[in-house]
Amino acid sequence: MTHLKKGDKAPDFTSIDQHGKTISLSQFAGQRVILYFYPKDMTPGCTVQACDLRDHHSNLQKRGFAVLGISADDVKRHVKFIKKYDLPFMLLADTELTVIKAFGVWGPKKFMGREFDGIHRTTFVIDGNGMIEAVITKVSTKDHSAQILEELGMD
Repeated sequence: MTHLKKGDKAPDFTSIDQHGKTISLSQFAGQRVILYFYPKDMTPGCTVQACDLRDHHSNLQKRGFAVLGISADDVKRHVKFIKKYDLPFMLLADTELTVIKAFGVWGPKKFMGREFDGIHRTTFVIDGNGMIEAVITKVSTKDHSAQILEELGMD
């Protein structure tokens, strides 16, 4: 779905985290970022994915990664999701779909026979210079941390 690929410059963006604080990709210059887009807080697949990233967060941090999740949910819903599942990373609220569309992860989807526009679950790994190191479009929600490291040859 996304037009972005390995080797492309990641679009810089500004969004709001769960505390209402403005966050931009450029703030993470010099650090690798796992930027994962997911459809909706509190849904089964999104919860499994977030909990896998939570369970492996300290290992990802030791390897130099910051983890940022993005959905179209608002700050209030992100706060509930973080508290309910004790998530140790930032969730960014993109209610206007600005970042979601910049990364090309918004588009037609099918679910239970119905078609609609939504977020395509996609993860980008961005290096310290803002270049895309990996794009994962076929996300394994239950083993996502391992999938990311495998994609980068770090498993």
